[in-house]
Amino acid sequence: MKRCTGMLLAMVFMATTAALAQGPQEIAGSAHDFRTEAWAGNTGTTATANGDLCVVCHTPHNGNTSVLNAPLWNHAVSSGPWDPYVGTDLQATVGDPDGSSVLCLSCHDGSVALDSYGGQTGSTTMTGAAFVDTDLTNDHPVSFVFNAALAVSDGTLWDPEVTNSGLGGTIQDDMLDSADKVQCASCHTVHNESTLDKLLKKSNDGSALCTTCHAK
Repeated sequence: MKRCTGMLLAMVFMATTAALAQGPQEIAGSAHDFRTEAWAGNTGTTATANGDLCVVCHTPHNGNTSVLNAPLWNHAVSSGPWDPYVGTDLQATVGDPDGSSVLCLSCHDGSVALDSYGGQTGSTTMTGAAFVDTDLTNDHPVSFVFNAALAVSDGTLWDPEVTNSGLGGTIQDDMLDSADKVQCASCHTVHNESTLDKLLKKSNDGSALCTTCHAK
């Protein structure tokens, strides 16, 4: 009995250790691992990353608790102004970004510096392919309600309430926020849970991610 108990405890320990090891590896080494970025380096202040994997976005103390669905938020938040998507092909009404998309844009729209976190005001802004700008007129629309009614009126969208997302549940379950809205996080995982290029939520081989929602 003692031997069995010892083996069981060892198995639990190994499983727990593996789970803990897997968590940090999801974001470590990904596009959201900022520890080697010059703007997040050690400048002698406690606000800098200094080897901390999470501090650019989160902090254990004095976090911005007004930011929902982002525990102990530590980064300055963008307020636009944005020019939202204006395509005539979408039956939904698209206004300013909201929800988690605003947090993404707080770096990616260039209106807030990457190193504006921990209460400091930075000066390094987003550049390159990840730079979205505040002009969202030619980008995939976000922050609009995607429901069965929209799918019917549009005619080229799958019903999110019953269509399998390929991620374990329906599109509504796995790719929309609590208000049934499409957000940046509908396609991307901020913590790189799927370990795919460009932080995608699922592979887009053969446009598989696109055709999850678009009936093409």
